[in-house]
Amino acid sequence: MPFIEYLQMMGSVCGDNEEQHSSASSARKRGGWITFPFVAATLTGTMLSGWGWLTNLIVYLIEEFNVKSIDATQISNVINGSLNMIPIGGAILADSYLGSFSVVSIASFFSLLGMILLSLTASIGSLRPQHCETGSSFCQAASKVQFGVLYAAITLASIGLGAIRFTLATLGANQFDETKDQVMFIDWFFFTLYAANVISSIAIVYIEDNISWVLGFGLCAAFNLIGLIIFLSGTRFYRHDKPQGSPFTSIARVVVASIRKRNVLLSSKDEDYHHGNNKAEASMPERSFRFFNRAALKTEGDTYSNGSIAKPWRLCTVQQVEDLKGLIRILPVWSSSIFLATPIAVQMNMTVLQALAMDRHLGSSFKIPAGSVNVVVLITTSIFIALLDRFLIPAWQKLTGRSLTPLERIGISHVFNILSMVVSALVEAKRLKIAHDHHLQQQQGSIVPMSVLWLFPQLVLVGIGEALHLPGNVSFYYQEFPVSLKSTATAMMSIIIGIAFYASMILVDIIRKVSNWLPDDINKGRLDNLFWTLVVLGLLNFCYYLVCAKFYKYQNADKEDSERQFQAHG
Repeated sequence: MPFIEYLQMMGSVCGDNEEQHSSASSARKRGGWITFPFVAATLTGTMLSGWGWLTNLIVYLIEEFNVKSIDATQISNVINGSLNMIPIGGAILADSYLGSFSVVSIASFFSLLGMILLSLTASIGSLRPQHCETGSSFCQAASKVQFGVLYAAITLASIGLGAIRFTLATLGANQFDETKDQVMFIDWFFFTLYAANVISSIAIVYIEDNISWVLGFGLCAAFNLIGLIIFLSGTRFYRHDKPQGSPFTSIARVVVASIRKRNVLLSSKDEDYHHGNNKAEASMPERSFRFFNRAALKTEGDTYSNGSIAKPWRLCTVQQVEDLKGLIRILPVWSSSIFLATPIAVQMNMTVLQALAMDRHLGSSFKIPAGSVNVVVLITTSIFIALLDRFLIPAWQKLTGRSLTPLERIGISHVFNILSMVVSALVEAKRLKIAHDHHLQQQQGSIVPMSVLWLFPQLVLVGIGEALHLPGNVSFYYQEFPVSLKSTATAMMSIIIGIAFYASMILVDIIRKVSNWLPDDINKGRLDNLFWTLVVLGLLNFCYYLVCAKFYKYQNADKEDSERQFQAHG
């Protein structure tokens, strides 16, 4: 594809020009905060576009494609899960082959194509089934062709949105050399992301619900195009990262080499281990996970006379061994975040269904779109990230003499998440009581005379939790991952969210099979019991996290010092 080849050439040429001229003129030095406006504008355009269709997807499926309510949430779970797994593919492409610049550019183009196609499903009548009233039992299902076009549009848009977000975060963080600047960038990256999501969830969703889906999706496509243009216009300011080949190959080599040398006795002498050409590497492998130290242990025939590796699948450097150990140490903390995000994924979709069955009027004329209710989470997260950065964490540092570590931020977020599920269960129990008192469970698609504002407290608690754990997780992974896996590091949070959506889909399927809690009409179900189940799972996961965090040791001793410097700077 000429477009892809052009982007690859553009990125590589820019990188080569940087090397040739950076030493000649400091004025032309790339990177730094001058790149932030371009990154922020690109992120804003991407999220205005992506969140405009994603937030209202359940409503679009129910109202325009006649999909049943619980089935619509399950489709949403699959799409959200896939969308959040895509960043790992983007990260691998960025780290190994194309670089972050090319990945973001190509992904933006894919997203634009998806939005154009999605707009066509809304504007061309033959691409969607005949409209019918919500809750009716005589609705015509969409044809295979109609679903095919819809899913093709969603796939393209998801590939673009999924690949851009965290690869763009890596590109932005790579513009800085100091840890304090990188952490500050990540906090403001997420603030920008959530602020754009808030605007999209209110303005574009309102347009889709009250004016037309065509105009709403058309605006999404326009914002996508603007973001792509702005991103490309900042090319000369970016510090372009060069692909280093697949970092996962070296990880696989360590495992294979260790297995092949499993019968070799370990040595306590530094000269018996291969260090490569980097003198800054550790002199001896650490004693933890000693089995893998064999991969760096030199045996006969492993090296040439000049010291270079002769058998790459039998010998690795000490640093490669330590990189693998670092990943193994992170995995327990990472796995605990999956079950932190799963209740949030369940709640996000169920909140839309609750809103559809509640009174959404504010005054006599304005009606809150059901897809916009979750904007409370985004607003809370945006505000709380700013409060944390500018007031709360500096105040904490003054009172205690130290700053919050990423692991402490994540731990606090567990508490808010559990509290949110408790409030969700109580509010849903109240909603069901009102529905039963008014005998609404016998009326398909009836509206419970209870204000949708009752859902806001639980969403505020989720927002506070996300303000703590999202930047905390990304900062933690970015700081603790090996240098060769920086793009993968920022994508780890997205992988967590993706797995959480799949896990929520499986959980909902199990609940539907073993109980009657989740019928198509939630007024006839017991959604509150699902929330209480999530409370129990959250408490168990919190205990697991505390154990993981207790025994985790930062891999670089200066990490916490860097955080303190950052907080002092802020």
